[in-house]
Amino acid sequence: MLKRYRLKDFDYKLVILVVALTLLGILLIGSAAKSKQLMQIVGLFLGLAVMAVVTLMDYNFILQFYWPIYALNIVLLLSVRIFGTTVGGATRWINIAGIRFQPSELSKILLIIFFAKIFSKYEETLSNLKVLVTMIVLAVIPLYLIKSQPDLSTSIVVAVIFCVMIYIAGLKRKIILASLGALAGLAGVFLVVTINFGRSFLNDYQYKRIMAWIDPSKYADTAYQQQNSIMAIGSGQLIGKGLNNNVISSVKNGNFILEPQTDFIFAVTGEELGFVGSCIIILLLLFIALECIHIGKKAHDLQGKLICCGVATLIGVQSFFNICVTTGLMPNTGLPLPFVSYGLTSLVSLYIGVGLVLNVGLQQRKY
Repeated sequence: MLKRYRLKDFDYKLVILVVALTLLGILLIGSAAKSKQLMQIVGLFLGLAVMAVVTLMDYNFILQFYWPIYALNIVLLLSVRIFGTTVGGATRWINIAGIRFQPSELSKILLIIFFAKIFSKYEETLSNLKVLVTMIVLAVIPLYLIKSQPDLSTSIVVAVIFCVMIYIAGLKRKIILASLGALAGLAGVFLVVTINFGRSFLNDYQYKRIMAWIDPSKYADTAYQQQNSIMAIGSGQLIGKGLNNNVISSVKNGNFILEPQTDFIFAVTGEELGFVGSCIIILLLLFIALECIHIGKKAHDLQGKLICCGVATLIGVQSFFNICVTTGLMPNTGLPLPFVSYGLTSLVSLYIGVGLVLNVGLQQRKY
């Protein structure tokens, strides 16, 4: 379970990047919603503690329990359907001892662990139709449970992680290319069908978000958050208006964006720290993802490489989606910005992922 590691193999750079970004997020949360800042600080220390424990645990030992981990994930997602708390029309949370917990955030890390093990186990036969169908079924079960909360955006992120990991595991390129072609076609069909018949098969809020992105003037009551976010980011100009400013026209002071400390924290970043601050956030996220990939390239086995690539994909894709939403390049998806947005479940889950990556880096490559 625990092994002796060489201190020189510990990736201090990744830890510094992650903590720096989290601290910057805490400052932004304090500016957007002062009452939430203390809880995010608690989340940082809790995340660091969990990360330290996971870093010292041999990831190969953890991966031995891949089926119990998968079962735990399903149980947690099912518990949302049975005991879940509804907030804003979505049932995504459960209360444990008075603490609100979002299983779908932890699910991302649990599925990375599970698929890292099972993909490496079936590495040689991954392109076999029976094996491939089995993998897809194993992915579809949690994806369905997450989507039904409803949380379409998180299910899309998990689906992307699955696709990247199975590609890294060695799925034949022709299958990947054929799948991408089919998905591109389906995306076009989905958009056309949504415009014409979306109300019949999408949740009302999902339909309105997509239509508000396509025609914000017609769906102004739904599009206002994104439109205000775009204006806020632009108003920050080069260096922003400053943290904790008292400008009444700001997104947080004027209440132009609901819950700016969560999904729209990048709007607060653009307005208060300007173009420079926004670039710093983006670069920190990029460097964290690249460092995870760098550690993965040096991993001594496939499952270590898959863990690193899975965590890098989670951070990179979710960051991309969040920033695209706040800048109006995508429909509103409701995804937090990794390490920056308020949310203990998201923050601690990400630190678990980082701890796994750090442990992969501590394992010596076998030559």
